[in-house]
Amino acid sequence: METVKKICTGDVRCASRLIRDIEDKIPSAKSQIKKLYPHTGKSFIIGITGSPGAGKSTLTDALITELRKRNKTIGVLAVDPTSPFSGGAILGDRIRMLRHAEDPAVFVRSLATRGALGGLSHAVGEAIHVMEAMGKNIIIVETVGIGQQEIDIINHAHSVIVVLVPGMGDEVQTMKAGIMEIADVFVINKADRAGAKQLQTEVMSMLNSAPALTDEWRPPIVMAGNVYDKKAFAASMEELVQKLENHYLYLKGSGRMAERINRKIIVEIKDALRANILEPIMHHLEESGELTNLVKKIKSRKSDPYSAAEEIARRKVK
Repeated sequence: METVKKICTGDVRCASRLIRDIEDKIPSAKSQIKKLYPHTGKSFIIGITGSPGAGKSTLTDALITELRKRNKTIGVLAVDPTSPFSGGAILGDRIRMLRHAEDPAVFVRSLATRGALGGLSHAVGEAIHVMEAMGKNIIIVETVGIGQQEIDIINHAHSVIVVLVPGMGDEVQTMKAGIMEIADVFVINKADRAGAKQLQTEVMSMLNSAPALTDEWRPPIVMAGNVYDKKAFAASMEELVQKLENHYLYLKGSGRMAERINRKIIVEIKDALRANILEPIMHHLEESGELTNLVKKIKSRKSDPYSAAEEIARRKVK
């Protein structure tokens, strides 16, 4: 219980240790999350997603700065690719945010994908709960940047920022993907580049072609130029924060916040069921050698995956 109390008072070391244990699937971490859960649910969660090289980390860093001007406490989960050597996160994102390292109101933690699809780590949901329990006003989740498959963030965030950048050659492909459908706010980053206005026009055209609903949120487009033009870039971050605040008010006023929270909880239930039912079954099949035998039967066409799964379910799930 001591760990829970420390995390609820904002203890960074305890929080970091628990997030590490969650990533490593240490059994005791689950009991700590259960105890922390009553202290969660009060943070505003922002997801930042987009193609690799779109400048998500730079944008996250600038967003932290603008939010701190408004006295918000910030938690950041930067989902990084997995190191092929250590299995941990390649800490590129945290390096970019070093200037916030001495700020006690900002807690930045990297998570490794460890083979997870959809741009997120398997541990991200529980890591969010840790930061919620710490009392962070806003939690930013920056996805790894895998392009068109990167839509899992909608299961965790209240507001999703999709970052686009001109001149990468994949604007149209990205706009056709599901990633465009999850955006609550668009940011065209590096908007001083050639092609930025054309990209803005294409996004606007896509939004105009969508069915118009009177109570629906229309995603705004924020143009963020050269990061070295500090005054102009800071102004675009101020605009971005205002759009996020507007979206938060829309969610609360329209009842859509409750819908997103319900969706998040359903995903958490599914993940918990998978962890408590599927993973132990798979572990037993591997340890007993039954999985190897099943693979041989299916490979020789003496059985099939569907019949095998049905037979295992009858035996294991009662």
